[in-house]
Amino acid sequence: MKTFSLSRSTGAGSPEVAGFFDPKTFSVQYVVSDPVTGKCAIIDPVYDFDEKSGATASHHADELLDYVDEQGLEVQWILDTHPHADHFSAARYLKEKTGAPTAIGEKVVDVQQLWKKLYHWPDFPADGSQWDQLFADGDSFRIGELEVQVMFSPGHTLASITYVVGDAAFIHDTLFQPDFGTARADFPGGDAHQLWCSIQAILSLPDKTRLFTGHDYMPDGREPEWESTVHEQRSHNTHLVDVDMDEFVTMRDKRDRELPMPKLILHSLQVNIRGGQLPVPEANGKRYLKIPLDALEGAAWE
Repeated sequence: MKTFSLSRSTGAGSPEVAGFFDPKTFSVQYVVSDPVTGKCAIIDPVYDFDEKSGATASHHADELLDYVDEQGLEVQWILDTHPHADHFSAARYLKEKTGAPTAIGEKVVDVQQLWKKLYHWPDFPADGSQWDQLFADGDSFRIGELEVQVMFSPGHTLASITYVVGDAAFIHDTLFQPDFGTARADFPGGDAHQLWCSIQAILSLPDKTRLFTGHDYMPDGREPEWESTVHEQRSHNTHLVDVDMDEFVTMRDKRDRELPMPKLILHSLQVNIRGGQLPVPEANGKRYLKIPLDALEGAAWE
């Protein structure tokens, strides 16, 4: 199975994009680098968790660090596109290893407010202070000499953002590969209408913009893929071709009602709204997750 791919820079102002696929969670992590300066950002890193044994590990995050070291890169940013519902974020671990600042969209505070109630954490600071930087729509920053634009892309979650780096856009869980369609919008705070609007904004980027998605579910058993273009998505996405907004929202709502929740949603959100920080060890030295029962009312059963 293909678990790594390098998308080369297309010229001045264009990044090199290394994608790393995690078959366990179907997630894609990225190292986005400036060929001129060797500065890079890590996007949506995975911290390993085995729900059967409760074991945690840093195998996938260390794979990113090995790549960075082999290529002689310097990590300038550790970026999340949103609080993930299907894997733990390795942002805190990578910050400890590299010293690079962590960042996410500013609306993460709304997600924190929502989930602190579900977890009954009255004293939890839902202020985004778990990250070094909170980005707003329209903000810009740099990876080396590459300019990065931030787009607010809600719908899948309240806080989802897209990072546009030259001719590359990191579109997280909005669009998947054209043969799989679009992301679900039924998580707490999700909204199919907002998702449609976010997708249209992404598809307003230039046709040749490289789009890098957050997951791939390999329909019909094909090899994992995670790169497409705006033109390919407009022309071939199975959920979008010849579909208007109302049709999309109806389809998305119906489809989402039939989908079971991700198996790690209740595990991962309590880590990810902390910026990837694992629970503090208790008096016996062990860390514990808190799983609320019957919190996601109406969710489909497998």
